[in-house]
Amino acid sequence: MIEIQNKNTSIDYQTVAEKIKNSGLKTVGRSSIREIVRLVNEIEQATGEKFIRMEMGVPGLAPPEVGTQAEIEALKAGVASKYPMIEGVAHLKDEIARFVKNFLDIDVSRNSCIPTVGSMQGSFGAFLLTSLLDSKKDTILFIDPGFPVQKQQMDVLGLKSEAFDVYNFRGEALREKLESYLKKGNISAILYSNPNNPSWICFTDTELKIIADLAKQYDVIVMEDLAYFAMDFRKDYSVPGQAPYQPTVAKYTDNWLMFISSSKSFSYAGQRVGMMVISDTLFSREYRTLEAKFGNPSFGYNMIYKVLYALSSGVSHAPQYGLAAMLKAVNDGKYDFVAEIREYGERAAIMKRLFTDNGFKIVYDKDENEPLADGFYFTFSYPGMDGVELLERLIYYGISAISLAITGSERVEGLRACVSQTQRSQFEALEQRLRLFNQNHK
Repeated sequence: MIEIQNKNTSIDYQTVAEKIKNSGLKTVGRSSIREIVRLVNEIEQATGEKFIRMEMGVPGLAPPEVGTQAEIEALKAGVASKYPMIEGVAHLKDEIARFVKNFLDIDVSRNSCIPTVGSMQGSFGAFLLTSLLDSKKDTILFIDPGFPVQKQQMDVLGLKSEAFDVYNFRGEALREKLESYLKKGNISAILYSNPNNPSWICFTDTELKIIADLAKQYDVIVMEDLAYFAMDFRKDYSVPGQAPYQPTVAKYTDNWLMFISSSKSFSYAGQRVGMMVISDTLFSREYRTLEAKFGNPSFGYNMIYKVLYALSSGVSHAPQYGLAAMLKAVNDGKYDFVAEIREYGERAAIMKRLFTDNGFKIVYDKDENEPLADGFYFTFSYPGMDGVELLERLIYYGISAISLAITGSERVEGLRACVSQTQRSQFEALEQRLRLFNQNHK
């Protein structure tokens, strides 16, 4: 535990100290997201005080009625008694393909569009399958910072990974840094998120083309995590079939697969239904190693009927109908999903100002030379503290977040804040707590 000198804190000092001591956490500041959630839940229950909860990236908006209504109708029609097809409900696959064309400007067949049990299942399956393609390529490269649980998936699978923080390698500088890993010949795939969790940086077309060019040169699969689809609010990606489109590496190479989440862009996290989209070229590509192991050489076939089948035997039936209905409404131009989620960007702008007005600094603040977007996440630090110390101290002030130290970031002074659970009605409390923290520490 960190010693707190000034015990005039926003939340009762003794209660917080006791809960931290009894939590079993070796270091609060290096704890996982779910461990922080558990600790804060216990403190809230013991004190009756509501935290400013910024540790977990969960939606803070209601799900679209069109989706929930479609699920209800599907359940009434009896889909709960039927196993779903592993490759997905046919009309959902059609709408995923339309969505990719309308909002990414990428052509892909319905066969290459596969529902998954959230993007998490998609990445787990992709890690597993890409590790089997070439015995010399046994390592996945993470362009960090990134989602900590994807590293946990690698640990569970017993797979190797390498990583680097992209902060100092933006623009053309990315080429040399990325090639320094790929030229070793052991990288099977590259994974990054765009917009990025936790830093909220967004790769430019120049950077995406660099990634694509090197992936082609070294025959490496690019995994693009689009969990925060169209949430770079500096541009309007809301109109189907019209530029600008969500940036993607798929513009520059055929050696890709992507994960599109319904959790944030559609506020549908609880139904655990995401989308894996594989380029038609990669889907049909054949590998001798896969034929030897599974009896079929096709990448796409093995992804569906060997890997995803073994993991869950398909995605729950009713949520597929809900997602299909939402995508159809979006594809038809009847539902503007981006308009709904712009609230996150507006909250972020206000919350960042409250932090900087009270002595805090924004850690990741630029996309090359352009100011970073306001969105689902932002990163912050406080002078004289590393992120591990800062997180534990903030707990005493009723503010929770996660340390960048667990995301692969080299900016260990920082924390990641998620804006989704902080309602506008809590901004006054947040400001008061930040002001008190700054008074006690500056």
